[in-house]
Amino acid sequence: MSQQPHNNTTDHRMCVSLVPLFNHLEKDQMKHIVELARSTPYPRGQIIYNEGDRSEGLYILHKGRIKIYRLSENGKEQIVRILEPGDFTGELSLFDAKPHDAYAETLEPVELCVIQRDQMQQLLQEHPAISLKMLEEFSSRLARTEQRAARIGMESAETRIALYLVDLSEEQRQLIVELPMSRKDLASHLGTTPETISRKLSAFEESGWIRQSSMKAVEILDLDALLLL
Repeated sequence: MSQQPHNNTTDHRMCVSLVPLFNHLEKDQMKHIVELARSTPYPRGQIIYNEGDRSEGLYILHKGRIKIYRLSENGKEQIVRILEPGDFTGELSLFDAKPHDAYAETLEPVELCVIQRDQMQQLLQEHPAISLKMLEEFSSRLARTEQRAARIGMESAETRIALYLVDLSEEQRQLIVELPMSRKDLASHLGTTPETISRKLSAFEESGWIRQSSMKAVEILDLDALLLL
């Protein structure tokens, strides 16, 4: 069940300014979009939308993390992507009235800004640059999806886990990285099992390549060793 929205202009402005779709616009154009956005908080573990639900419009993540996933016929969860602040979902509904083809669930308390479908479609007509930015994001997502599919199909679980840690280090720009999801969700994301994740991380630690300070924090001690797996 959705939480009750609250009106906070500062939150809206920060939310909209985070998104590359909008942060290139003029101040008055940005102000118009801020007025359209509806800010809504959700607790951890809350379903934002289910597969088959009708989309409200564009969901922009202001705070927290959200996982987008699909379920196989046997109920196994496959994570499609993890949304970080500044990311968005629901954009396909802007071009097609079909319902959501995946699930969105909060990994921690989040703050979402929602722009209704008809309002967002009007913005796309008024500002073609937004459409171009959206196409850039689609292209980037497709490249990441193809890269992940290739890794799952061609590389061992050990290599996938090692390269994921390397990618996290580059993304977070530090050697002490925070895993953005649980071991269960990470296993789904990398196409393996939670037991394999734990076993391989322990093996990396025994080899002196990493140090696990907690379930979520990993210090990379030998980046080259992980890259060579």
